Amino acid sequence: MSDHEYGGNRKRGASRKQQQQQHVIDSRDLENWSTYNRPNWKVPCNDDLSLPKATVQKIVSEILPPATGVSFSKEARDLLIECCVEFITLVSSEANEISEKEAKKTIACDHITKALDTLGFGDYVPAVLEAAAQHKETQRVREKRGNKFEDSGMTMEELFELQQKEFEEAKKKQSGEA
Repeated sequence: MSDHEYGGNRKRGASRKQQQQQHVIDSRDLENWSTYNRPNWKVPCNDDLSLPKATVQKIVSEILPPATGVSFSKEARDLLIECCVEFITLVSSEANEISEKEAKKTIACDHITKALDTLGFGDYVPAVLEAAAQHKETQRVREKRGNKFEDSGMTMEELFELQQKEFEEAKKKQSGEA
């Protein structure tokens, strides 16, 4: 057997059995590249990943000016979805590598912005930071709403009784007894 058959990886002194056990990557392996040499990892291939078609169509419709009469075909939408999934995969993989280098177990916004810079998408960083700030504010407002029961000064039993009274009043009002 020649070195070419083993992808040039044939080692001197290796037994024939060891040589035969070496694996040459071919096109069949590329079909399943995401799990190659990582048997414990369950990485979905891009066929398993997608974005909601209706959401993408809505975004595109909002971006395209309606006055121009330009429409967006289903094939173009599907291609756009594939491109978006590939972009997300690329950025998240790079961000994951950055977080691992920093010995972090969670990918943070900072890792995403560094990944965008590394991949040559530095122009997107200000928009990403703005979106992150908006998300943080939304989360803060949601937390405030969740605490309104704690701030009422009533026990859970008192709140339950009040709720039951309001249900009774609503029933009476609905049936015309009020």
